[in-house]
This record gives sequence, C-alpha cells and structure tokens, in this order.
Amino acid sequence: MVVMVVVLVVLMVVVVVVVVVVLMVVVVVVMMMVVVLMVMVVVMVVVVVVVILVVVLMVMVVVMMVVVMVMVVVMVVVVMMMVMMVVLVVVTVVLRGNHILF
Repeated sequence: MVVMVVVLVVLMVVVVVVVVVVLMVVVVVVMMMVVVLMVMVVVMVVVVVVVILVVVLMVMVVVMMVVVMVMVVVMVVVVMMMVMMVVLVVVTVVLRGNHILF
C-alpha cells in the first residue's frame, strides 16, 4: 500500500512537472513567434516608409527639374522677344533715318 501511494505521488509529480515544462516551452515559443512577427511588421513598415520617402524625393526632383526647364524656356523666350524688339526699333530708326521707311 505504501509503495503504491509513493508511486502514485511520484507519478503525479512527474506528470505535473512535465505539463508545466511543456507549458513553459509553448509560452516561450509563442512569445518568440510574437516577437518575430512584431519585428517583421516593424521592418515592413520601415521599408514602406523609406520607399514612400524615396518616391516623394524623386517626384520633387522631377518637379524641380521641370520647373527649372520651364523657367529657362521662359527666360529664353523673353530674351528673344527683347532682342527682336531692339532689332525692330533699330531697323525702324535706321530705315526712317534713310527715308526708306515712311
């Protein structure tokens, strides 16, 4: 009888210890999975933010280039119009002075 009780108690203790160890292992594994998932999510978010920033920078650079090109074209057109006006005035004055025009 005593031996049976001792064996039963030992078995119960062993079962409890095994269950506790298995639970601990499961909890640790779940925690590791959660941590890994969180790290993956953070990495994905960082990558997405970096990609968005790079795209915005590229768009800004392209817009700046377009603005600069438009400004250069406008400047060239204005300079050409001024030169044409000066040439017209000079030609008109010279021709009027020679009494060819008017």
